Amino acid sequence: MKRNEMMTLFGLAALWGASFLFIRISSPVLGPFLTIQGRVTIAALALLIYMISVNKSLEWKKRWKQYLIIGLLNAVIPSIFIAVAALQLPASMSAILNSMTPLFTALVAWGWLGESMTIRKWLGIFIGTFGVALLVGWSSVPFTLNIIIACFISILSTVSYGFAGVYTKKYLAGVPSLSLATGQQVGATLILLPVTLIFWKESFQAVTPIAVFSMIGLALFCTTFAYLLYFYLIESAGPTIAASVTLLIPFFGIVWGMVFLKETITWGMIVGLFIILGSIFLISDQTLPKFRKQPSR
Repeated sequence: MKRNEMMTLFGLAALWGASFLFIRISSPVLGPFLTIQGRVTIAALALLIYMISVNKSLEWKKRWKQYLIIGLLNAVIPSIFIAVAALQLPASMSAILNSMTPLFTALVAWGWLGESMTIRKWLGIFIGTFGVALLVGWSSVPFTLNIIIACFISILSTVSYGFAGVYTKKYLAGVPSLSLATGQQVGATLILLPVTLIFWKESFQAVTPIAVFSMIGLALFCTTFAYLLYFYLIESAGPTIAASVTLLIPFFGIVWGMVFLKETITWGMIVGLFIILGSIFLISDQTLPKFRKQPSR
């Protein structure tokens, strides 16, 4: 990679890693629904403005059903799950658990598309599961029922990302990445709006400036700007290099949690992270490039 491509890759990983920090700050204050509603709505508006400025078409009438489905699978469900889990989990742990996405993508591709599951892939999934068990059982957070449930919910978000990747491959192949990202955010905005309107009064009872700024940062930096960097990286360095950002996100999630939230990182979390990343290497040669067009952050 060239120097600017390397900087873009690490910048993108830093932004997507920061999304767990922003969610951890805003979700307990604004609530999961308002936090994610703000993220997808602001991002949708910003991306629409950018599309208009570069004279690109969303083709909403042609693909609105697909945009609603991918918005549900790749934005609404996983983001809400992450935000709910963030009520209990540190940002660093959420970032590490999110790295399970390629493993569940492989499982969904096997079950939905009938893609082969080699011994190497099954081994990767088994090792990844062991890494999660080690991470949860040997971390700085108390091993309580609420923590276990939060971890399970966080892992479910990666299952939704897996379905999103397979759905994109099956029904949205050939759609420009910018249109796909924008349509996803617009679809997610429309789906979440009725639910957010029900809970908005409760969410506004304890609004703080830091929570609002975190939500805005989540939308503009970790979603809008991050997607634009991702598109640039695909065109400049190629899809395989762009997909490798998945391996760097947990590192930055840990760093931001330590620096800004004073989270404690244990050896169990570090070992669990490396075991999970090792499991991803066992399946990434086939999984990551196939689903490169639909980044799961």
